[in-house]
Amino acid sequence: MHAKDILIDAYSRIQEEVHAAVEGLPPDVLNACPSDDANSVSWLVWHLTRVQDDHVADAAGLEQVWLAQDWEKRFGLDLPRRDTGYGHSSAKVAKVRVDSGDLLTGYYDAVHEQTLEFLRGLTAKDFERIVDERWDPPVTLGVRLVSVLSDDLQHVGQAAYVRGLVQRA
Repeated sequence: MHAKDILIDAYSRIQEEVHAAVEGLPPDVLNACPSDDANSVSWLVWHLTRVQDDHVADAAGLEQVWLAQDWEKRFGLDLPRRDTGYGHSSAKVAKVRVDSGDLLTGYYDAVHEQTLEFLRGLTAKDFERIVDERWDPPVTLGVRLVSVLSDDLQHVGQAAYVRGLVQRA
């Protein structure tokens, strides 16, 4: 099995978990934070999608789906255009609100498709390409893709947990 096939499978599992964490939730549950310093399901799914979109688009030399397909306008958030949620305060987390889970899953699905298209075209040698020289050692494409995968899986697990907390409250 080629590394790209393993990554395609792994990223597809994120998509499944995003849908499971979001589908069927009304806006009050999607946007609820279980405590003052906690994140909502909406913020967690938006953030994991923004990070995947930002990092994969950068590595692939593509425009972010967020901007290219007008998701930024559809969400209408009071945040900078390229914001990914990194380092957000509770006040900024509260700005990420949606009226429907369909907005979150629609954006994730669009990013997922761009990610899969990129992954399908990779060769084994591509994973060795340096994509970020700001780190020591520099980050290869393979490391970046695994890093995004890890971050996404953590956040989608958090979203599922928050979903349960809020629904039981």
